[in-house]
Amino acid sequence: MTTTTTKKRKATSASAGTASKKSKLGEEGADQVKEILADASNADSELLKLAQYARWLEEEITALKPKPKSADDIENEAEKLRASVRSGIVKQMGWKPSCKTSSSKWVYDGVCNDPAVFGHMLGLDGPPAFKMKKMKKDEFQDAMGGDVSASIRYGRLYQHGDIAVRWPGDGTFKLSGTYGLPRSGL
Repeated sequence: MTTTTTKKRKATSASAGTASKKSKLGEEGADQVKEILADASNADSELLKLAQYARWLEEEITALKPKPKSADDIENEAEKLRASVRSGIVKQMGWKPSCKTSSSKWVYDGVCNDPAVFGHMLGLDGPPAFKMKKMKKDEFQDAMGGDVSASIRYGRLYQHGDIAVRWPGDGTFKLSGTYGLPRSGL
């Protein structure tokens, strides 16, 4: 039995070539549209209509681009997200026997398409530059605007330990931590 080995092509050079071809094709098409519209008297009527339609599509695409958010918009969206996260965590904080040792776990999965809003919610200076980060309990409580606690029949359950923050960058995030009865001596 004989085996043959073949040399594989590198993907980076091939993708770079197609990217430059696409940009070159786009530039040539834009130049042709400009020429046709500039010399509208000599152009064929169907060709003129096509060029006008292409120009209209270009204008529509530029109009659909999202506008940059102001600081107030980011603050408002971060506050809504913060309230949603707090509510979701508190809803998971119910009594379990493991609350006695403060080892009950909670996990919150959320969606935030704007990294700037997510970063602002966590008290970061800008969008998160990490995929996973451990936040100290005090940092997280400051970011959430106070204690994350839930009322139970004869007391309260409190957040304990570090919080794991996962931000894969695709608009989703996951927060996880532990909670339980207040520890004496802390």
